[in-house]
Amino acid sequence: MMTIWQADFYRRPLQDESGQPLWELLICDQTRSLTFSALCPQANANAEWLALQLQQAIATTQHKPDSLQVFRPQSLTLLTTACQELGFAVVPKRKLPALQEWLRECAQAYPHLPNYNHQPYDPLEIPKLPPLPLSEQLWGERWRFANLPAGELAIAFGERPIPVLHMPEELLPLRLGLASHVAIPGVVIDGGRQSMRLARWLQSVEPVTLNYSPGAPDGLILEAGLADRWVISTFTDSEVEAAAQLYATRCRLAQGLHFLLVQPDDSGITYSGFWLLQQSASN
Repeated sequence: MMTIWQADFYRRPLQDESGQPLWELLICDQTRSLTFSALCPQANANAEWLALQLQQAIATTQHKPDSLQVFRPQSLTLLTTACQELGFAVVPKRKLPALQEWLRECAQAYPHLPNYNHQPYDPLEIPKLPPLPLSEQLWGERWRFANLPAGELAIAFGERPIPVLHMPEELLPLRLGLASHVAIPGVVIDGGRQSMRLARWLQSVEPVTLNYSPGAPDGLILEAGLADRWVISTFTDSEVEAAAQLYATRCRLAQGLHFLLVQPDDSGITYSGFWLLQQSASN
């Protein structure tokens, strides 16, 4: 069985005796049966210090991980450099439940420490980048909102020969305890000749969620990778806006579950790509 660790290295609302901000390294496994933490002044927050701490974590646990999962873009480069020296890979992954829950618990404890700096602090905050427009080379012919009963989702797509299929077992409606009649909302893109090109591009950026963003104009924003954002479409039509609001409501009622389907046309014969996605509670 592969050994997978989760890690975060970032500035905390703490300071040393000289008033210098402190950075903290947290490492755990997927069940938090393994935990390791260390603090350092901001001046020492570098890949060399991280490599030493990782070596200590390996010595303490007597296990070397096969990979290290990281959700925070700001710490990705430093951890990647440190892990290269130790011979294991860093894997970017936005959702790391064990580590992120530990970070929330730490955030509740910091105000009770004597070296707390009383600054506003969100343990999972990642600055949102402005969404980028989708390349014209990837534009499909049309798109629309859709929905499917939770009980039919796995049968409709999980058993089809779809070239690009992303349907994590932990996101299946049955695993989430959703009743079979609950409507799972989604977006369907008829890609035409660009269908496979769009599906392969989506596969490369690793979709996380597809959110309705009200504004002037309204839009569909794809969250992908660790912090990437892409404008899938914008619209001002009142009927489309109403459908988008219904899509957002259905997402909330389905524990954030939704899907993205790319197909050549609306014949229902062939599909190019399917992604089962889930919004976080903050969306």
